[in-house]
Amino acid sequence: MLLAAPSSQAATSWTTDATRSRLQFTATQAGGEFDGAFRRFRADIVFDPADLVGSRLRVEIETASAATGDKDRDQTLAGSDFFAAERWPLARFEADQIVALGDERFEARGKLTIRDATREVRVPFRFQPAAGGARADMTGGTTIRRLDFGVGQGEWRDTALVGDPVQIRFVLLLHRP
Repeated sequence: MLLAAPSSQAATSWTTDATRSRLQFTATQAGGEFDGAFRRFRADIVFDPADLVGSRLRVEIETASAATGDKDRDQTLAGSDFFAAERWPLARFEADQIVALGDERFEARGKLTIRDATREVRVPFRFQPAAGGARADMTGGTTIRRLDFGVGQGEWRDTALVGDPVQIRFVLLLHRP
């Protein structure tokens, strides 16, 4: 008797080009926008548009690596009122569900943890493979509310000082290992 196992295409593991990839954010302070970026993050990406069930995204962000071009603001962000980087050095996004939206567009559905707060987050993104399939670009972003994650304690809970919405954008340059 022959037993046939269904064949499945395994999703591809991708390596992030850390020197050329970006994880950026935009927030408001005193009514004006400012931009920043996380200088250190790691992404574990297993993704194939033909195998969304086998695909997943995991990103770890070193919260103390937030850089806005303003030394005082950067120290404040790492401090206990915002990221509390000494106590919670990593923020994490983990998505085990990815859905196709069409035209190389997808949505990662997962959990984002910052400080000690975890919330469901949906992150739309584009996945554009290069010719030959050895490289790809993954770009996207979402908006979160910082207070949902306890980012902004004491006087910094006042949204007149620092806005609650924070836009997050990323550009990941990927290659097959």
